[in-house]
Order: sequence, then C-alpha cells, then structure tokens
Amino acid sequence: MKTTIFSTHKFEEPYLVSANNSKLELILLEVRLTENTASLAEGSEAISLFTSDDASAKVLEKLSTLGIKYIALRTTGYNNVAIEKTVEFDIKVSRVPAYSPYAIAEHTVALILALNRKLIRAHNRVRDMNFSLNGLTGFDLNGKTVGVIGTGKIGAILVKILHGFGCNILAHDTSEDGNLIEKYDVRYTDCKTLCAEADIISLHLPLTVNTVHLIDTHHIACMKRGVMLINTSRGRLVDTKAAIEGLKTGKIGYFGMDVYEEEEGLFFEDHSDEVLQDDVIARLMTFNNVLITSHQAFLTDIALTNIAETTIYNLDCFEKGKVSGNEVL
Repeated sequence: MKTTIFSTHKFEEPYLVSANNSKLELILLEVRLTENTASLAEGSEAISLFTSDDASAKVLEKLSTLGIKYIALRTTGYNNVAIEKTVEFDIKVSRVPAYSPYAIAEHTVALILALNRKLIRAHNRVRDMNFSLNGLTGFDLNGKTVGVIGTGKIGAILVKILHGFGCNILAHDTSEDGNLIEKYDVRYTDCKTLCAEADIISLHLPLTVNTVHLIDTHHIACMKRGVMLINTSRGRLVDTKAAIEGLKTGKIGYFGMDVYEEEEGLFFEDHSDEVLQDDVIARLMTFNNVLITSHQAFLTDIALTNIAETTIYNLDCFEKGKVSGNEVL
C-alpha cells in the first residue's frame, strides 16, 4: 500500500524505514500537511501524520477527493483531526495509544530540576568564566507539594518518580487511581484546591473542549506565589497570555513548557535565519525563569521505535482489512 508520510523528521526517518522493512511503499515528505500540501498525497491510499499536521475539515475533504482511505497518526492525541469528518468521508484513523510514558514523565522531572537548580543559567555563566553562585539558589524537592493534573499512564509514572524525591502528591482527574492512593499516599482533590496548595503543578491530560485553557487567569490567581508550572502535555491547556501576566507579577515563579498553544509551524522547524513572528513566545523567551523545549519530551530511542512500529502495524492492518485495536472511534 502506497503511503505518504507527512512531517517526516530526520530523527524519526531511520526508525520508520527499519520498522517498515520494505513492507509498504512509503513516500517520506518533510512538509506539513495543510490545505496547500494535501495534493502531494495523490496516488496514495494512506497518509501518516504528526502533531503539527492539519487534518481539519477542508483538508480532509481534499484528501477524500484524492482517494485517501486511511490516516495513521504517529501520535497519541488526535485533536488536529476533524474526526466527525473522517466518518463522513469514510476515512479510517489509527493512532499510537502509548509509546513511552516514561519519556514524558522523565522530561517533566528534567524541566523541574533544571528550573529549580537554575542549570541553564549556571551552565551559561560557567562558559563565560563566571563561577559565582549568586542568584542560583534552588530548593529541596523533598517535602514539597506537587500537584499532578491528570493521572493516566504518564501522570502515574510522574507520581512514582516524585514520591521517590520525598514529595507530597496532590492529584486531580475525572477518576481516582486507587493504586496511586495506596502506594504513594496521593490525595485527590478539585483543581482549585490543588492550585492553591501545590508548590509545583504539572499537567498530564488530553486536550478536550473541557480542558482548553484549564490553566487560566482564574486558576493562576488561586496558586501560591512563586509556584512552578510545568506543561509537557498539550499547549492549549494553558492560556499563555495569562501565564505571562502571572510571570510578570511573580505569581508564577517558574514555567517549564515543552508544548505551546501556537506551536504549529514553529516547533520542529529551524527558524534560526528568520525574524521570529510570534510575539507571545518571544515575550516568554525574555524571562530567565522560563524554560522552553520544542515538543521533545517524547524524543527517546524507545519512544521512536514504538511509534514507528505501531504506525507501520496500523497501516499493515488497514491494508489487510484487520482490526489493529488502535483505531480512533
């Protein structure tokens, strides 16, 4: 089956080629799927998409006219796909339900530690032959209260790691995980209470109509002064402009973000020779207590292997008319 892979990055290409092992005819494209690039899929039965690809209604309509029958997402989330339209156009969609929750959880901890111990500033200072420790004071994680919003696979692993640091864990989710309560003394509470009591808040939940801008002016106002906010989940969970105001007033003392609500067309690409057009992220980059990584939390060899193998498996199942168990809807 001929498949066009959009948004193919150099870091994932060898994993896709290895997992495919010449089973399918893959057309690897670096360009993102948009309304303007959809025509590049002509002649294929299937396409594969990444986080930044646009599979909105208009794009899907165009893909349908090109004869696209299958979409294999190389992601867990599918908020970039107009799912109701895939049903209308009889396009089947699969995803990668889990690739490495450890990768995301561990990157979350890396952001926490780097912000707390001011590692980036310290590294840059030493490279300038400045060995002063002034302004680099951090805090002990032991005894701190961490609020984990979303205790699915990633959130649960984060709880386990933070418990090892001696943290007290608050959690918020639509359902409680009894195992986390029993093993790690997790206390579930409502979002407002979690924001009010936590020294560190980390987000690990999907983007839905109910979670868009969950962290907004209202919830930021409830937080402790100097709180650390970490988002390695979905950019639109945080109202970025509200977060900037929180940083300016000192309400937010640290902000670690691996995702950004306007990252489409920005993250995953080299803009080093261009003038940055996004004024919001440009403002974020001026804060020395903000640490931004460009959606790399997933980027481990295990995760890339699992993503590639599951994607090829899903495409193979589509071709053979089998159920993979990874279908959306």
